[in-house]
Amino acid sequence: MEKLMILLLLCHEASTVKHSLRFHAMISSGNPNIPDYMAAANFEEVEMAYYDSNMKTPEPRHALMRILIEIDRHDWEGISKDGINHEHLLRVQTDSFKQHSNQTGGVHIIQQMLGCDWDDETEKVIGYNQYGYNGEDFLTFDLETETWIAANPQAETTKQEWDGNTANNKHWKNIIINVYPFWLKKYLIYASGFLGRPELPSVSLLQKTPSSPVSCHATGFYPHRAVMFWRKDGEDLHEDVDQGEILPNNDDTFQVRVDLDISSVTPEDWRRYDCVFQLSGVKEDVVTKLDKAVIRTNEVPPSEFPAAAAVSGVVVGLLLLALCGLFIWRRKHNGFRPANTSDSSFPLDAASN
Repeated sequence: MEKLMILLLLCHEASTVKHSLRFHAMISSGNPNIPDYMAAANFEEVEMAYYDSNMKTPEPRHALMRILIEIDRHDWEGISKDGINHEHLLRVQTDSFKQHSNQTGGVHIIQQMLGCDWDDETEKVIGYNQYGYNGEDFLTFDLETETWIAANPQAETTKQEWDGNTANNKHWKNIIINVYPFWLKKYLIYASGFLGRPELPSVSLLQKTPSSPVSCHATGFYPHRAVMFWRKDGEDLHEDVDQGEILPNNDDTFQVRVDLDISSVTPEDWRRYDCVFQLSGVKEDVVTKLDKAVIRTNEVPPSEFPAAAAVSGVVVGLLLLALCGLFIWRRKHNGFRPANTSDSSFPLDAASN
């Protein structure tokens, strides 16, 4: 059974639990190579549904969403309708942004991120409704004042116009701090029935050459909220360490690596180092000692060079073919500022702003 990632913000020094529901939408003009409208619904940082202007209806992107459609098709029909309606809203906003910025021609992109984070320990909700224009911050909704924050002078005209629509701003605030958290909690309840037990990884020490960093690689773990780090004499290391990102595997599990530069480590000091993997929901750590005897290397004996070169050539060729056919749209909200914290329908709600 495919599994749903539940967001457990884990750190080996502190522990809080947050959950997220976010919507990303984008309108582009003047670029014929991509759909001029794209939208995605993300629950717990997993893409649940996707829609673009080349499609007739939104499509589910995760097993959980397909199961929920079977349970409650009415909800899915509402999500689909609101997602399509939001396209019209964002197109109107795009025209307004361009006019207010005196930029009517050329390529333009508007991106919107809205949703909420909910802390199930403090019950605190952080809501978002933010716009980017041509790759830069543009407008952010302030939940406390129910007004808009302009990120640059070009956004001032739109801010003044939207600040005057007080009824619509109250509507947005209700959606963000009441409707979205309601849907988030509802789908957390649904999701709990489909979660698997935590799965520990297999951990390997890898090294390209004797002078290369030693990579501690963990794969096959679930959920994705995990940390891995190097220690020396029981103390966490921060220098000479390269931390990799947690990446998905094809079987709904995850992998991560962390590299240690051993160029200044003497052979007799190797025993002082170990790699520690910590997984959310599991009390015991997975500890791997730095041991030359267990390191797997990519070095190839001279007698095998011709065969290795042939195999690597085929692999590179296949990778190039795959990359040529690959196009992924993903707009992360890095750089966007969150709306103010508030202690207070899953679907995109097409307000007039």
